[in-house]
Amino acid sequence: MDSLLEHLERFSEVLAVSRTTHVRTWDPATVRRALQWAGYLRHIHRRFGRHTHIRKALERRLQNQWKQEGESGPVLAPGLANFQALGQCDQLLSLRLLANPALGDAAFHCLLQQLFPGPGVPDAEEEALQGSLARFARCRTAAHMLHFHAYRENPVLQKDSLMKTQAELLLRRLQEVGESEAESSGRLLSRLWERLPQNNFLKVMAAALLLPPASLRLQEEELGVGSPRTPGDGGQELIRWLLGKSDVVVAFCRNLPAEVLTSVAGRHPELSPVYLGLLTNWGRQLHYDLPKGLWIGTEPQDVPWEELLSRFQSLCQAPPPLKDEVLTALKSYKAQDGDFEVPGLSIWTDLLLALGSRV
Repeated sequence: MDSLLEHLERFSEVLAVSRTTHVRTWDPATVRRALQWAGYLRHIHRRFGRHTHIRKALERRLQNQWKQEGESGPVLAPGLANFQALGQCDQLLSLRLLANPALGDAAFHCLLQQLFPGPGVPDAEEEALQGSLARFARCRTAAHMLHFHAYRENPVLQKDSLMKTQAELLLRRLQEVGESEAESSGRLLSRLWERLPQNNFLKVMAAALLLPPASLRLQEEELGVGSPRTPGDGGQELIRWLLGKSDVVVAFCRNLPAEVLTSVAGRHPELSPVYLGLLTNWGRQLHYDLPKGLWIGTEPQDVPWEELLSRFQSLCQAPPPLKDEVLTALKSYKAQDGDFEVPGLSIWTDLLLALGSRV
């Protein structure tokens, strides 16, 4: 029992430090040990939840600890205030570290790897933590539930609850960084783009941009601890950074599915002219192969006709004003090419003819 209580006290100290600037000294090994420690306490919660004597002894120690800290000075943040909190200490630690801009690059990267190692990593503890975070992100108040109808319009959010969780974590991180002078949101996003798997990060960005406006931010009060926070505007910081990075926005518009990009462009009008401009440039790279009767590219990286048509079709199925803007642009390009009605002379003519029966 003494050893267990000592572990409990030491982890409470770790939890308190996790919200301070002291985490800038943490390396990846420290992050892993802290998460393992949290996992051990979660195991204790499962094992001794029905042992009244042990549970009461642990709760007394927890209450005495926070009482003593409150007498000696201000408590940094509420933490393990009762035995029930042991079952959530890994979630609480993860959220505090994710929200702390003082956490160093290597430690933050390690934290993301530990929380979301990706498919094919058969680690039961990590899978359990991911499941807990995903359930936590979906556990909302009745007021937040009013915004869930927006997910029906967003395929990237429908299909992957874990992706939604990562998107919420990203917005929360941007909010916290925006409130700190230690690091800018742009620097954080550039660091993530350079160090994380880029295809996955593109999906996370899209999911973040499609979250409802009164967004589902991960907040500790939903765990029964902490105090409410005023939501920041992480989505605007994200779209501003995206549009300022030409290589990233090209990858974003080329690699994500057409319906996802249509949803993002509809939610964020500042993206639509950039996306339409890229589609226009991609279309102009194609030429008509008369023997084959097809529009084809000269380079392997050129966008195929079928993909170009699919992306324009998706945009033309969007509600106004996005649909109207796209059709107006296509008609303008067709007029500039000579306003031909015969197939094979202008790619814009052929796109409008193909879209005519589908929009």
